[in-house]
Amino acid sequence: MKTIFTIGYTQKSAKNFFEILTKNKIDILIDIRLNNTGQLAGFTKKDDLQYFLKIFNISYEYWKDFAPTKELRDNYHKTKNWNDYEIVYKKLLKDRKVINKIDFSKYHNKTIVLLCSEPKADRCHRRLAAEEISKITGKEIGHL
Repeated sequence: MKTIFTIGYTQKSAKNFFEILTKNKIDILIDIRLNNTGQLAGFTKKDDLQYFLKIFNISYEYWKDFAPTKELRDNYHKTKNWNDYEIVYKKLLKDRKVINKIDFSKYHNKTIVLLCSEPKADRCHRRLAAEEISKITGKEIGHL
């Protein structure tokens, strides 16, 4: 893994989204959303996204264990308490043992991007997921 990037699709057109991916030479897009098939996903619905990524020679993977639970997400939307969200999300990753389930060596020479919906990474679980992966791999994080 060369670099760990994160990206949110909200507030981006399909043109802008795919230009960002190609400009940053993304090899693999890793979807870590809880819901990747709903109508709100727009051009990033799982099957559509996989098709579009092939056009740009970008692989697609879905890491569902990095997605928050519905309860965690809904509670954050209700309370807006980011500190609680962060604590519970990190515990969730630990309880799920997600870091142990992935062979990060296969991503050594790849540039990956973690996908979620939020336009900015500061209050999104993709930032927290990238930080956990970075602890294991030592790779830098960039937010697109």
